[in-house]
Amino acid sequence: MNTPKKENLSDKDIQIILGRLLRAGVIISMSIVLIGGSIFLIHNKGAITDYKVFKPELSKFSSINAIFKGVLTFHGDAIVQFGILMLIFTPIARIVFAIFSFLIEKDYLYVLIGLIILAIITVSLNGGLAH
Repeated sequence: MNTPKKENLSDKDIQIILGRLLRAGVIISMSIVLIGGSIFLIHNKGAITDYKVFKPELSKFSSINAIFKGVLTFHGDAIVQFGILMLIFTPIARIVFAIFSFLIEKDYLYVLIGLIILAIITVSLNGGLAH
């Protein structure tokens, strides 16, 4: 018996892949945050930061470039922020994958909607339209 080859991914296959992508992204980002938190506590001898007053100007890692530099030098707080970035980019990766799956299915309306959503997210991550 010859089994026909499956050339296209079914909707169920795509949903399974997307579910695994989201699950893996959350687990990986959670692991990175845990590792970064441990490194931070080890380097700071268990000191706990006072979070009663929010002072964002004191953050050494307020840009993506600074976070990557901090990760390369094993700063625990930079690694935690990198893990949070991974958590933020997980659903963005899902949108990108969905756009490609809609392209494969030749469903151009959903490709357009996905691109609009991706553009909105990109603009908002860059500080929005009004500076």
